[in-house]
Amino acid sequence: MKVEGKVWRYGDNIDTDVIIPARYLNTFEPAELAKHCMEDIDKNFAAQVKDGEIMVGGKNFGCGSSREHAPVAIKASGIKIVVAASFARIFYRNGINIGLPLLEIGDAVEKIHANDVLRVDTDNGTIENLTTGDTFHAHPLPPFVQGIANAGGLVNYIKEHGKLDC
Repeated sequence: MKVEGKVWRYGDNIDTDVIIPARYLNTFEPAELAKHCMEDIDKNFAAQVKDGEIMVGGKNFGCGSSREHAPVAIKASGIKIVVAASFARIFYRNGINIGLPLLEIGDAVEKIHANDVLRVDTDNGTIENLTTGDTFHAHPLPPFVQGIANAGGLVNYIKEHGKLDC
């Protein structure tokens, strides 16, 4: 999967309550969750994010509760991939399960800023910052995880293939 888009940049320890505040957890409707994504730390995000853009976070992105609402809200907002220094493990798994690709790049994330434009290739883990000319390398997603992301999530993958090929 190849994605090119503008960066929405956030810091360390962005927890699931910041990604989608608990007061909106009375729905699991993706479009409704997207309306409130990141609103407690970035009032402009939901209104200004465009389909195909990229979210970048610092260390421990997605920490906190294990709710799937958080990656669903991000994906429904139009974000195509999240790049971070590191992810909370349960958020990482939930992201993959709903078809939101996630790449870890460690401290190199500090060289990516809001409004930079990135070109990301999940097949080989290459992240090019088209604004600065920097190139970063993440571990590429394993082929079976690529398949889940390409299918739009684990449920869709199983519907298409009848099983996991891992």
